[in-house]
Amino acid sequence: MMTQLRHSFFQVFTMMTLWITLLATIFFGDLPIQMSYLWNIAGIALIAAVLFGVMYNILWNHFTLKPVWNIVISSTFNIAGGMAMVWLFSVDMFQFIAPWFPGMWLLSIVLHIIAFYFYARIDSRKKAEELNNILK
Repeated sequence: MMTQLRHSFFQVFTMMTLWITLLATIFFGDLPIQMSYLWNIAGIALIAAVLFGVMYNILWNHFTLKPVWNIVISSTFNIAGGMAMVWLFSVDMFQFIAPWFPGMWLLSIVLHIIAFYFYARIDSRKKAEELNNILK
């Protein structure tokens, strides 16, 4: 389990670093950036890696909480981590979207519910097919 979590952490960390570098290249263009801003990019990648590489994996694959708690916990941490990542990327952008925080949290819960039921339906269909193949 630790190997899987470590692999997932570094995979998300690397992809997020590349993604933020691409976004910074697009939005900042030819503007010079300070070397200290690279630590913001590393912080964004670190938050994403902890959230999506470790926390989601543990929460959805190893914990035995009821789905409603998984949805609330993952939505809350998702929005909190997202807001922290936006703050690290641009304080002006954070101040622009901060008043929308409650709406984003509700939207996150709704989207997590939809994703949960969609994934559960696909997973149950796949397991039913596997059981049918065993019976043949």
